[in-house]
Amino acid sequence: MNNRDHTINSSHTETSLLVVRQVILCSGILLMFLVAGSWWFFGWIFAQSILIGGLLVNGSFWLLKKDAQRLMERVSAADGSSGGGVNMEKTRFFLRAFARLIVVGLLLFVLASKVPIDVIGLTLGFATIMISVVIIGLSIGKCWLPSKV
Repeated sequence: MNNRDHTINSSHTETSLLVVRQVILCSGILLMFLVAGSWWFFGWIFAQSILIGGLLVNGSFWLLKKDAQRLMERVSAADGSSGGGVNMEKTRFFLRAFARLIVVGLLLFVLASKVPIDVIGLTLGFATIMISVVIIGLSIGKCWLPSKV
């Protein structure tokens, strides 16, 4: 890979990291507003359910971001060597993602057995990342609609 390609890839990586940081920040702010508003209008159990869902999904997304960064660093470092290391890193990444999903499910199960949870509030908490991705995606102007509609 020549210098120009490395500069372009580095710039693209930094832009991607900035977008992911914006999604995490937007999701945190959205979660705070949803918890405060739902506590005011619907009560603590609904707000607590949103908070539990939001914390679980935001924590999982943050860990996924760290794992994806680690994967990209290790794959780019092993780019010149044999392909076996790359496949091992990909497998490790998928196993960690699957393990994280199981841990989130177990945490949710334990919390649901100890704390009253409203399912709609929990779903709203889970949706904070998705809503943040849509908001940030639309705000940076990267949409898939044709420009001449």
